[in-house]
Order: sequence, then structure tokens, then C-alpha cells
Amino acid sequence: MKSKSFDGMACSIAGVLEAIGDRWAVLILRDLSLGLKRYEDLRHSTGVTNATLSDRLKHLEDHELVERRRYQTNPERYEYVLTAKGRDLILVTQALLQVGDKWAVSGDAGPPLKFVDRKTGHAVKLAMVDDETGERVKARDLQPQAGPGADELIHWRLTHFPK
Repeated sequence: MKSKSFDGMACSIAGVLEAIGDRWAVLILRDLSLGLKRYEDLRHSTGVTNATLSDRLKHLEDHELVERRRYQTNPERYEYVLTAKGRDLILVTQALLQVGDKWAVSGDAGPPLKFVDRKTGHAVKLAMVDDETGERVKARDLQPQAGPGADELIHWRLTHFPK
């Protein structure tokens, strides 16, 4: 069943979801961010079918999140690397990882993968910070505001946000 497209929707979240495509694509992006590049490595890591992997890689390429590069000519073989836009999505995969670890969705043995600062070895996590001061902001202190690209639907949504 083909989902309705988010194309044209005035929503940054919908736009990113449209570019990603689906949950298999998120796992492919995860693996690319970990350094996997070759088709067979991506297939092995995700367990996805060839048809699904080919389709998702093409979708990610069409949305400029992934670049396909030839690494062998006879026979032709390609590898896949994240573009600058694709590397920005590491924030999304890190957020999913952080929430999944907090909820222990992988079981009681602890997080299956963690990320640390290369220099200090300390664990890292995402946080919301004030864009100007760099100070951390708690979720309860977030206040949404209409931006310059807001349409009527955005304004309507904002009327429902608790004061």
C-alpha cells in the first residue's frame, strides 16, 4: 500500500519524512553513518530484501541524501555514501537511539550501541539548546511560534498549544 505523499506540506518534519521514505531507509541511513557503504554490507546489516534495499537506496539518492559511487568497473560495482543532507540526518538517528535506549526497547542487557566523544571517551547525547546563548532548554520550556513559512494550518495548530 502506497502512502500519501507529504510533498508540498508546510511542515519541516513532513519534508524530512518524505525525503527519508520509511523505516527501512532509517536503518540504511544508520548503517551509512556507521561507515557501511557496499550494497551487500547494507543488505546483510539490515536483513532487508534486495528489492526493498534497491528501492530505498534509489529513493534516498533521488532525495539527495545518498550518493552512489562506482568503485569497480568490471563488473560494475557501486558504493553508497551520505551527502551533506544525509549526514544532517545523523541527528534523527541519534534521537531515535537515545529514546530507544531510555525506553530499553532492545531489552534489559543495556544499549546495543553507544556513541562517545572521540577525544574524551565520554558518552554523548542530544539536547535542546538556546540558539543564541547555547544554554540547555528543557522540553517543558519550549514554546512553538509560527515561522516565516507558516501557513493557515500551522497557525491553527498553534491555537491548540497549551499556554
